[in-house]
Amino acid sequence: MKLTSLLFGIALALAVVAWIIFLPSAQPLAPVQYSSPKEETVVLRFGHNTPTQSALHQAALRFADEIKVKSQGRVEIQIFPAQELGNDHQMVEMARNGELDIILTPTAKMSVPVPSMQYADLPFFFPSREDVYAMLDGEPGRMLLEDLRTIGLVGVTFWENGFKHFTGNVPFLSPDDFEGKKIRVMKSRMIMDQFDSFGAEAIAIDFYSTKKALADKVVDGQENPLVAIVSMGFHEVQSDLTLSEHAYLGYVFSISEKVFATLPQDLRFMLIESAKEVTPWEREETQKREQQLIETIEGSGVFVHKLSEANRQKFAEKTAHIPREYEEVIGADIISKTQELLLQKYGPDPKEKAQIVIGIDADLSMDGKTVGLAIKRGVDLAVDEINAKGGVLGKKLVVLAKDHRAVSSIGVQNIQEFARREDLVAIIGGIHSAVIADEIETIQDKKTPYLVPWAATAEIIENGHKENYLFRVSANDRYASVYIADFALKHYKYPAIIVENSIWGRKNLERMTKHLREKGVYNAAAIVFNRGQNSFQKELAQIRASGADSIIMVANSNEASLIVQEDARQSSVLPVIAHWGVMGGTFFQENEKLVKSIDFYFLQTFSFSQKNTPHSQQLASAYLKRYDKRDINEINAAPGVAQAHDLVHLLVLAIEKAQSTDRKEVKEALENLPSYKGVIKEYSPAFTPDRHDALGKESFHMATVDSDGKIIAVYR
Repeated sequence: MKLTSLLFGIALALAVVAWIIFLPSAQPLAPVQYSSPKEETVVLRFGHNTPTQSALHQAALRFADEIKVKSQGRVEIQIFPAQELGNDHQMVEMARNGELDIILTPTAKMSVPVPSMQYADLPFFFPSREDVYAMLDGEPGRMLLEDLRTIGLVGVTFWENGFKHFTGNVPFLSPDDFEGKKIRVMKSRMIMDQFDSFGAEAIAIDFYSTKKALADKVVDGQENPLVAIVSMGFHEVQSDLTLSEHAYLGYVFSISEKVFATLPQDLRFMLIESAKEVTPWEREETQKREQQLIETIEGSGVFVHKLSEANRQKFAEKTAHIPREYEEVIGADIISKTQELLLQKYGPDPKEKAQIVIGIDADLSMDGKTVGLAIKRGVDLAVDEINAKGGVLGKKLVVLAKDHRAVSSIGVQNIQEFARREDLVAIIGGIHSAVIADEIETIQDKKTPYLVPWAATAEIIENGHKENYLFRVSANDRYASVYIADFALKHYKYPAIIVENSIWGRKNLERMTKHLREKGVYNAAAIVFNRGQNSFQKELAQIRASGADSIIMVANSNEASLIVQEDARQSSVLPVIAHWGVMGGTFFQENEKLVKSIDFYFLQTFSFSQKNTPHSQQLASAYLKRYDKRDINEINAAPGVAQAHDLVHLLVLAIEKAQSTDRKEVKEALENLPSYKGVIKEYSPAFTPDRHDALGKESFHMATVDSDGKIIAVYR
């Protein structure tokens, strides 16, 4: 019985095996599934200020759906519209603290913590809607988004709520139509300046009080996107709408940096790419809705006008000063890159027969940006003067600036790009000797005149090239090193020296040490530090241990701040005698109280308060008017302004002498100029074939900061 059952079982098993083996292949067996713990869903909260029916909210929903699909349900985006989590400023702070994951913020509101976001409000700066998109999606936009890192946000892309237009009780078709009118604006100096330039009176009124102010004739008009005009009923109390598209109400999409750092790499990539993918859809949706909004406005009896190209150009001319006036706030790097891209697209002004380009190759965004901007402004003001008199050889001068960000390889690339331009006559450099030193071979190879209005290292001019294309109106460290060391010895006995590890720092250390030894003084300590160093506790301890009674400092703004701050923490503060690199960035703003309370001196070649000549007064007056400053103490890095200004005028003299913009001929003309009375001095002449430095030690003085924070000269 048992044997029979066993045989039956074996036969049955063999039959099952045979059935499996000879089963038709059309239905393969499913692979074995192994169960695993379900991955936890990542929930991200997304806050914004617009209502649920807005294109922005619909784009946010679309973004959330994209993420859900791409992550296969792994990520859930919860959207909180219409300020459900707080107002824009509150949501920004929540995101900075990691309490809110994603935010969509108007650029105008984001410009409070990040001033460069005022870029989108530049009036009549962009020739077309497409140009705005190209800039925000390109290099200028990347720079703006990178600025968000300073407040703990990861900038991703720009969405929009439309372009701004004018409404009024008369059509605003030209700047003259605004003369004497009262215009409601949001609280923004730039927007107020815009209407001031039209001859209107700009009045700041709360957004939700604007309709009543318009109805009561407190103001005659206002500016806003179409969606705001309709949603707030402005069209119900105004007779005319002018479709001007003069400025952009952008929304910046950003992610909390604290949250972003906790996410896996694939989710980070997914969030960024999905937001960018939704951007074109959001813009198209906004434009579709604007057509419907225009119909709504027309249907209410409002007259709708569109600016002609000729009138648009009139508005652009009236507001042309605003980008230059606000480049200190927005960033000279961002404004310059935009101008470069627009010139690249549209070419010279069609009203001009031809143009001559002067390039600027400088640090416009890092720790030398203050000097970079000073140089650019000195160049711009000189070019304004020259163009007002008809230009050069019947051609208009145009300034193109490139930011090398204190990186030599970028500087070399800038030189190469400039040199390829047939209309370029010369390049003006910036603050960093190390960058220029690395550019010399390219400058010489391209045979392009390179004018130096700040960098002081002797070797960038004394470079060994017989046909030397570099010229300087600035300090030469062959003399400045000795001048600074002598000033220290007049007041102190045992100075330590601390310098940055660059050609500028090392050469100053070499010359200062040699000079002090010739005077019988062996410096207490000689310290070389690296750029980007963030602590100087060890170095200051070394200086103290050496018995130094003062510090000679050759450093740029960022490291100089840390050095003097560490010095101030000591039980007794040592006096500091600095080279002028401290003027490059935000040193004086960061150390305003400190430099007024210690013995702090720094090298100068020029001061508007000390150089009271007609040329100096004329330049100061032009600067204050152009950049809306109150007095000369607000002119940052004054030597850079004056030296760059003189260099442009010397260059123009050379072009006129050569009667050509051929670079070799201009270089030779620079070596054989007539006398010229400039802002810095009377050059008689500025250069010779054997001398490409225009200033000597007679131009030096030391300066300090008085109790009111003003820079004053010290002659002792």
